[in-house]
Amino acid sequence: MPADEAQAQEAAPPVDAAAVAAAAAERAAQERVAQRWGRHAAEWQHWLARSPVGVDLLHWWFDEADLTALVGEDRFVERLGELLSQAAPRDIAATGLGCTRRVDRACRFAEVCSQDPVVPPGGKIESYRHGEVPGACSSFIDCWTRHQIEVDFTAGDRHRSVLLFRDSPAEARLWVNGVRVGEGEWLDKGGFWEDERFFTIRIEGPTDHPQQGLGHIGAQLYNIVSLLIHDAERGATRILVPEDTENWTDPVLDVRDGRGYVYPTREARAAGGTPDRTFPIDEPEAG
Repeated sequence: MPADEAQAQEAAPPVDAAAVAAAAAERAAQERVAQRWGRHAAEWQHWLARSPVGVDLLHWWFDEADLTALVGEDRFVERLGELLSQAAPRDIAATGLGCTRRVDRACRFAEVCSQDPVVPPGGKIESYRHGEVPGACSSFIDCWTRHQIEVDFTAGDRHRSVLLFRDSPAEARLWVNGVRVGEGEWLDKGGFWEDERFFTIRIEGPTDHPQQGLGHIGAQLYNIVSLLIHDAERGATRILVPEDTENWTDPVLDVRDGRGYVYPTREARAAGGTPDRTFPIDEPEAG
């Protein structure tokens, strides 16, 4: 061996065999994850290693066919709703659902969104988070499967709604903070958080209303609808049904000064008109 080559070998730092083996093992694990759950899941591997719920959700989501055969469709859907109700935003992002940034594709910023959120002293995580952002986005939408999932978090991730629309108002299922809400009702495709406390969603209205009929093109319900309001702080639900003189085609709740105000449409609220209903927000639901 020439002298210069021998000197170069003597000057080179020693090879850390353990580090080399660890790096190879990590690459092999990433490849295995990618083969089993896709490249997207592999990008979230470090977060999922910290999140048992995230792993359970990923497993349940990707193994739908086998698990449905094992437990039945109804139980699969129920457990999916339960897991989504327990999952952190990063867990849901790891499944590949669309998010606040782009509803039609999976998160492309796992290296940022998988990081822990930065919360100022005395502050809280924002309710409307738009990626790329540490902690992931605050809402998620499934545009591709029959479940048609929508998950929305409020400020600080204090409350959440999970809606599985499942192609039909009659088949839709809703959870708020892990509790089934609106069972037996026909639910609209999507709801709204008001005042970071009240989740509202349109439901089937009275069939004998004078203005009842087909809704506009694309509507999931008939023309006149009722309004379900769930108070996430108190775990209480109230359903408001329009009177014959109340034409609720798009009813909306406004909360201010300790009272709730219900308008027949969003346009009516924006115009500052007289609400059809008012009630103290901390008043117990009648009956």
